[in-house]
Amino acid sequence: MDLFLRPWLIAICTSLCLSTATIVADMSASAINDRIKPIGNVHIEGTTPSVAAVATSLRTGQVIYDQYCASCHNSGLMGAPKKGDANDWGTRISQGDAVLAKHAIEGFNAMPAKGTCMDCSDEEIVAVINYMIKPN
Repeated sequence: MDLFLRPWLIAICTSLCLSTATIVADMSASAINDRIKPIGNVHIEGTTPSVAAVATSLRTGQVIYDQYCASCHNSGLMGAPKKGDANDWGTRISQGDAVLAKHAIEGFNAMPAKGTCMDCSDEEIVAVINYMIKPN
């Protein structure tokens, strides 16, 4: 029985030693900082927002469109109105800006709320709509 267990014990010990070496390689200060960095910012009303919070509010409609919206709105996937296509946007625009914004923010038919851009402000979503309805 001892001869049977010896190869298994050697294999397990070797695996543990190699996996520990791999873990140690990722323990640099920059790797640790990347893993524990904050994923968001909190802004308390009446205080000055941090530089990071201001940076997220500076995104343009095109930047957000390219990252979150283009995959559906370039091709018209599942009935999404195509960017700059007057025929696709005509009836939607006729419903008014408030309805367009409400549908984009809350989601409508196959479109998820905010087009999956959950860190986008309502103003940024309106900027994306304005970018998409401009003729090409």
